[in-house]
Amino acid sequence: VMRSHGPALGKPFVDLELVLAVDVSLSMDFDEQRLQREGYVAAFRDPKLLKAIQGGPNGRIAVTYVEWAGAGIQSVVMPWRVIAKPADAQAFADTLAEQPIRRARMTSISGVIKVAQNLFAQSPVQGLRRVIDVSGDGPNNSGSRVDAARDRLVAAGVVVNGLTIRIKSGGGAYSYFDLPDLDLYYKDCVIGGPGSFVLSIRKKSEFATAIRQKLLLEIADLAPTPGEPIRRIGFRSVGQRYDCLIGEKQWQRYLNERDDW
Repeated sequence: VMRSHGPALGKPFVDLELVLAVDVSLSMDFDEQRLQREGYVAAFRDPKLLKAIQGGPNGRIAVTYVEWAGAGIQSVVMPWRVIAKPADAQAFADTLAEQPIRRARMTSISGVIKVAQNLFAQSPVQGLRRVIDVSGDGPNNSGSRVDAARDRLVAAGVVVNGLTIRIKSGGGAYSYFDLPDLDLYYKDCVIGGPGSFVLSIRKKSEFATAIRQKLLLEIADLAPTPGEPIRRIGFRSVGQRYDCLIGEKQWQRYLNERDDW
């Protein structure tokens, strides 16, 4: 049954309110940032994505695109837009493609989760589902605890999904902060809610495929295509949990060692 307006709010219904929270920290080089942006632009130009949107009960979703780095560094690049027809998706992709790519220091996943909570509150629509999709290449090392921020958002009925970017390994100024099993950190400390998942990018060639696949999963809950080199990781595991303060501890150790030089 198609629903048109939210309860007592006068807000039109959509099938999904989606916050795309995209990492622009300095640990990602410009080429990776460009591939990431191009991946989102290409996804919204993909007919499969529009078909998934139009296949929902209301045939429309709302999307906002936020770039983030350290605590207090979050930029709403694309305010909320409702996407229901080809022209909507094309306009979203075209406008996003025109925006400059910004870069900044530090990594505050908790900061962008808090911003997302405000964005949902200010949304002009009422979603049957609400999802924040966090992409990143490192653990939280700035702002408040990431797991606590995640838990508050999940308690409010929002699903948190992740896309980890693990292209670099060893060497370079930022290798000090690398987590070789970043997807497991995301699994325990970042994602949450029913059906939440992590996809992992390990090669530059996977950006476009992973971003498209991730959006399809979120819009229509489609299964990953067999043979694609992207892993879907289910929510939580039994046994030992990841230290959700590992990023903060890495940063403090780096500062301590620098002071010793």
